[in-house]
Amino acid sequence: MQLDPTLTTFSLYLVLILVIGIIAYRKTKNFSDYILGGRSLGPIVTALSAGSSDMSGWLLMGLPGSIYTLGIAQSWIALGLLVGAFFNWKLVAGRLRIHTELNNNALTLPDFFFYRFGKEGKKIKTIAAFAILFFFTLYCASGMVAGAQLFTVIFHVTYHQALFYSALATITYTFIGGFLAVSWSDTLQATLMLFALILTPIMILFHLGGWDIAQEQIITAMETHHLEYTSLLHKVSFITLISAAAWGLGYFGQPHILTRFMAAEGVKTMKKARLIGMTWMFLCLSGAVAIGYFGISYFQLHPDQAYQVNKNRELIFIELIHYLFNPWLIGLLLAAILAAIMSTLSAQLLLSSSTLTQDFYYSYLRRQASQKELVWLGRFAVLLISLIAILIAFDENNSILALVASAWAGFGAAFGPLILFSLFWKKTTGQAAFSGILIGGLTVIFWPIFQEKILSGQIFGYQEPLYELIPGFFLSSLSIYLISKYGTPAPESIQVIFDQANDLYHQEK
Repeated sequence: MQLDPTLTTFSLYLVLILVIGIIAYRKTKNFSDYILGGRSLGPIVTALSAGSSDMSGWLLMGLPGSIYTLGIAQSWIALGLLVGAFFNWKLVAGRLRIHTELNNNALTLPDFFFYRFGKEGKKIKTIAAFAILFFFTLYCASGMVAGAQLFTVIFHVTYHQALFYSALATITYTFIGGFLAVSWSDTLQATLMLFALILTPIMILFHLGGWDIAQEQIITAMETHHLEYTSLLHKVSFITLISAAAWGLGYFGQPHILTRFMAAEGVKTMKKARLIGMTWMFLCLSGAVAIGYFGISYFQLHPDQAYQVNKNRELIFIELIHYLFNPWLIGLLLAAILAAIMSTLSAQLLLSSSTLTQDFYYSYLRRQASQKELVWLGRFAVLLISLIAILIAFDENNSILALVASAWAGFGAAFGPLILFSLFWKKTTGQAAFSGILIGGLTVIFWPIFQEKILSGQIFGYQEPLYELIPGFFLSSLSIYLISKYGTPAPESIQVIFDQANDLYHQEK
């Protein structure tokens, strides 16, 4: 019986991930280990885990597909993300690590809000937990769709069969190993993603015969499709520009990224982690943009190979891999795509699990629950969230980028302003925090309807949609400021803890 090289390499990767889960299982002694790995992550694991849990399947599928379709102008999203990620590391990472520890060693964001805002904390924790479950279900669904598209190509099965197989792969090691499995595997996955995103554009240029031929084919493609693929501003209005760049604002509120900061060894870890993380992110985003851009040249020169890409632009990376590499390497590079999907999806499943377990079950139903009981409940919560996400992903026409955009905006608007106010302004009140989450989250949900029905699709005279993160972030910030400024002042005890955390941060910085 002859082995299929691609399938063999890909399967070995799945086995390795399962082994990591089993090792992490043996090191998971309590619920803190399962959720945050005992706050023991060093700078390399912190950086790569935060990066890979951020850069999901959209990095290798959604972004190259968007560049391939409309050209380099679509890279404004990548530029916005780079700026947002830098300021998230710079402003939030170290402060959040200290503040969560001093606020009763909070294990989750809702937990942090609960202790940070005193008597108002219970209702804030509840609404924060609901927001996490709602938006993470959408986010998880995007990962399920990406995984299903990948498994369809690899195993030559139907979309719904592939959906089951890909979901099973991620669920298994998250279920077994918890946070340690997710973080350790993220480090491996981040390395694979970087390898794939740097190697593939180089191979496209090599196959085409160099930069000059690539540019000639892009010019031909522009004439054929009447699109300015090479212009950063082609068909980019003011609304399109700020909507794309505003993706960076979303970083301040993403729970699956913020928990990596909470799990770090300490503040000193962050400086080195920031350098590693930002370098990794810049190289990965540049590679993804280059794949989409050079892909225009490749398929212009080889139109007979473009059938699948023209059907679904988000398959461009997968199709290029098959035409450019030998079967053994194809399996490894396809594993890199799975790595991007699994790293984010597993982080989201774990966060959803911790929300159900810590913020609902333990907080409201069984305060006497043992550590073993919480760990196992967390594992079964992973299964529950997965099933709901699979149901949403059942429609194979779902767009990966569209699902990610909705969830990203939801978290960015609901939590982003509150995280910043919580860490920088000691007079932020519980009532303001509650309103910030509520207004930010609801604005994201209803803004698209409001713009279409009430504003007739126009904003500032432009007949283009304004990304819902922008009004959501603005209205949430405004409500937090006004209610904190003119409402009931924050209790003195809360302000004292804030000052202690702030002083400790500057001492350890």
